[in-house]
Amino acid sequence: MAYSENELAARWHQLTAPLVPDAGLRESRFRTLAAAYQGPTRHYHTLQHIENMLKRLDGATLQDAAAVELAVWFHDAVYNALKSDNEARSAALALDFLRASTLAPVRQQRVAFLIARTHDHTQPQPPDDFDLLHFLDADLSILGAPAADYWAYARQVRQEYRLVPELLYRPGRRKVLAKMLAAPVLYHTPALRQELDAQARHNLRAELAAWESGGLVQMGK
Repeated sequence: MAYSENELAARWHQLTAPLVPDAGLRESRFRTLAAAYQGPTRHYHTLQHIENMLKRLDGATLQDAAAVELAVWFHDAVYNALKSDNEARSAALALDFLRASTLAPVRQQRVAFLIARTHDHTQPQPPDDFDLLHFLDADLSILGAPAADYWAYARQVRQEYRLVPELLYRPGRRKVLAKMLAAPVLYHTPALRQELDAQARHNLRAELAAWESGGLVQMGK
């Protein structure tokens, strides 16, 4: 069952109340984040994506669950499909908020580090950083969704890039898909690798094939 916005707000305050004494600041920042994730240009990177990640991570054993959850909330706070600095700007927003917190500086930087690592999921990851690996796997869990959900995601991403003409989007998307398929590891945690890897690779191959033939109109057929 999907969370309501009020339930998401309650979860945000449960996380941040022990860290940020200023209730007004906590409420203001939640409203800012909610507005960003519900903006008119958002189709996949929405509050639903945040909710899905939180639910994925609820069952994980994490060393610093608060830092990971903060990274979830902020990791797509800035999302402009035409820019390449979204992760850096999202991390900066997190640090700006956390300056008013009791979180130790090293943990504040940890939140920023987690966000920064979402810039390229195919880069090598520290094998013993289990919090990071759980976080990244949750972010990519949509790739291993049932086919209908995956095609909905693919269309939503295309909508977010609607200002990019098909002539440019098609080769760019094909490159992204091929890069992910070439990655030796899509999911770093054993549980998600077993649950999602085969389906994710099937979905990625199917979308790549669609872009190599009829494009978006062929998706899901």
